[in-house]
Amino acid sequence: MSSTASPTPSGTVYIVGSGPGDLELLTLRAARLIGEADAIVYDHLIADGVLALARPDAEKIYAGKESSKHSLPQEELNQLLVRLARAGRMVVRLKGGDPFVFGRGGEEIETLVDSGIPFEVVPGVTAAAGCAAYAGIPLTHREHAHAVTFATGHLKDGTINLDWPSLARPRLTVVFYMGVGGLAEICRQMIAHGLPADHPAAVVQNGTTRRQRVLTADLATLPEKVAAAGIRSPALIIVGTVVRLQQKLSWFPPRAPGEPG
Repeated sequence: MSSTASPTPSGTVYIVGSGPGDLELLTLRAARLIGEADAIVYDHLIADGVLALARPDAEKIYAGKESSKHSLPQEELNQLLVRLARAGRMVVRLKGGDPFVFGRGGEEIETLVDSGIPFEVVPGVTAAAGCAAYAGIPLTHREHAHAVTFATGHLKDGTINLDWPSLARPRLTVVFYMGVGGLAEICRQMIAHGLPADHPAAVVQNGTTRRQRVLTADLATLPEKVAAAGIRSPALIIVGTVVRLQQKLSWFPPRAPGEPG
């Protein structure tokens, strides 16, 4: 009588958002799963100190995507998640912000579905909401903006070919992710499609952390001011008259000179 070994049951992949940078903005569910995981596949922009929540014996695999520098091509990363799960491991795929807001969570889940891998999604505070709040810029306001739009400042093919007429509208707040490298073109297009040159705009760098920097200006002058200040990614661009409230509503203190963090 022959016998065959039972197949190893598949593990589960948890697609987890770590929020915009402040560790205390991590959800309770995210913190628990990070502490239980056998393997953590993490991005470049995750909350400061989040990996310290992991078990000492958990495998930690860096899969960050910095500008023009990917440690793992997306397809290889997708297959890595499949292999780890098929080995019966509990896997946390840890992302900055929210997995479904410019986080490629949907692409990774498609591969998991096609491969028959169980998964769950744990939302996180997306960068637009977190960074705007810590900068003192409300995304909506009855006197300024009745709607908010999130847009990517860097498309898959490297262009910034967006639906500019729909973005350059009054009483709308637009938040551009990953757009600092194309800031001059973004501002030029917003003006070309109807917004005045003095329309308020801001850049928030390292939002929600003690390294946060907020620079406010207008569409005509923001690129020059950002270049002079040496602001680089990670940073968000916020366009809208809500930016006028920043100085009045600012509440989060930046790091003092010489202060660690």
